[in-house]
Amino acid sequence: MSITLDHTHDAHARSWVESANAAGVDFPIQNLPHAVFRRADSGEAFRGGVAIGDQVLDLAALAGRQQLEGLALDAARAASLPALNDFFALGGGAWKALRHALFDLLGHDAPAATAQAVRECLVPQTDVEYTVPARIGDYTDFYTSIDHALNISRLMNPDGDVTPNFRWIPTAYHGRVSTIGVSGQRFHRPMGQAMAPGAKAPTCQACARLDYELELGVWIGTGNAQGEPIPLESAGEHIFGICLLNDWSARDIQFWEMAPLGPFLAKNFATTISPWIVTMEALAPYRQPWTRHANDPQPLAYLEDAGNRESGALDIRLEVWLESEKARKEQSGPSRLSSTSFRHQYWSVAQMVAHHTMGGCRLNPGDLFGSGTISGPGPGEAGAIIELTRAAQSPVTLANGEQRGFLEDGDAVLLRGWCEKPGHARIGFGESRGTVLPARG
Repeated sequence: MSITLDHTHDAHARSWVESANAAGVDFPIQNLPHAVFRRADSGEAFRGGVAIGDQVLDLAALAGRQQLEGLALDAARAASLPALNDFFALGGGAWKALRHALFDLLGHDAPAATAQAVRECLVPQTDVEYTVPARIGDYTDFYTSIDHALNISRLMNPDGDVTPNFRWIPTAYHGRVSTIGVSGQRFHRPMGQAMAPGAKAPTCQACARLDYELELGVWIGTGNAQGEPIPLESAGEHIFGICLLNDWSARDIQFWEMAPLGPFLAKNFATTISPWIVTMEALAPYRQPWTRHANDPQPLAYLEDAGNRESGALDIRLEVWLESEKARKEQSGPSRLSSTSFRHQYWSVAQMVAHHTMGGCRLNPGDLFGSGTISGPGPGEAGAIIELTRAAQSPVTLANGEQRGFLEDGDAVLLRGWCEKPGHARIGFGESRGTVLPARG
């Protein structure tokens, strides 16, 4: 699971792109995340790019500047396409070769002629728009936060516990690819069936209990052959990187339709991801030991590995913000609702991969996993508003005095994430933003 730290992780490294050296910037030279972009309202073809400071490095333009060669050039050409699937399929050697080459080209000690050639390939991030960065063949949404699961269970029973299988397997369901959108997504409040308390029949209505879910998106790089499980010890080699993901949820619809099968209309209307994919290589300094409480069941053999114990967890800090329509009109800014860390997750991303494939399922480059709602053990670490407000029994108060039990029309939810610790550069994920529009029905 571990990735060896090298010069691209050096906290003292600087870029000739000055904005990449600013304190608190999401995209320093140690990050170099990937996205697919074009100049806004230009009609240009989408192509792959890499973030550096407040700029996007246009890889299609760079590939024609004779600044790269060999495997790094092959990787840049693949990473410059309108979808990153071919780049993902090249594997870790190509990913590393491009990262190292770009690090050298963007470093403060790059030759002046080199820096000038690369500078001509930069586009300000304020001038671009993004699209979903890969052709997603399959989307699997996991359920792997024990704190979230316990909070939901205890809404119905104060002494409730997670289901018996939760501590044994990384539970998941297959989600809908067609409604996955990139940050800036706007969607209509969904319609569906719901059963009111005490009612004898359901009604078809607009969702009355709309929620967000703070998650991470895990992008599969190289896949596997059908029938050949991916062992836990090599699962990390199949993961390209991570983005932010909001798994919007219609709770009233969900609670009615989930007996006896899993989510359907409650989850298929919208999923919002951040445009930038932070590579596992960039996240290497923020790996932590993965632990399991001694009183809990220990994983079965295929989900147990010394490498996962040593460095399977990731300390990715996360925040949820809400901007109401009123706050937007007043320009008073969003309100922070909660903050937590992915390190609390009960199952690691490698365990998700190993479990997903253990029965013979084939993964393909560009497949996407949702981590499941990320909640921590503290009172301010809830990853969904249903937890935060105890299903609207204790509404949250926004900075402008408005209250929320569930989401209202016009609300925008912003997810933000970053990693930081002494001795290492801060690595950011950008933002996932989605806005609720009134129901059509």
